[in-house]
Amino acid sequence: MFIQHVLAVAAYAMSAGRLGASVAGLTGLAGVIIGGLALARPTGRRGIGGGRNGAAAALTAGLTGLVLGGLVAATAEGGVGSGNGLGGAFVALVLGLVATVLGGLAMARVRRTG
Repeated sequence: MFIQHVLAVAAYAMSAGRLGASVAGLTGLAGVIIGGLALARPTGRRGIGGGRNGAAAALTAGLTGLVLGGLVAATAEGGVGSGNGLGGAFVALVLGLVATVLGGLAMARVRRTG
């Protein structure tokens, strides 16, 4: 009975790997959103996701998500579902890659039109 209770608590505890994967995933998601806005809006428009600043923010957030996700994936012990954040790290890697591509496309568009 005691061991089941300890395992149940450990399954819901926020470990360092889970926290790192969450931060990396949210950073990558922010980069995807800003990169999408940078591609959808005209290049001269100001605000979040507009122009060169939006493209640079998407690139930065995407690369940060990639690096953090890769760091968590490289240091995680055990497989997916072990509680070390490996699944979240894979999601962060994908989101970071998408954000980097969107930011790069937006930056190329800004350079081409501006």
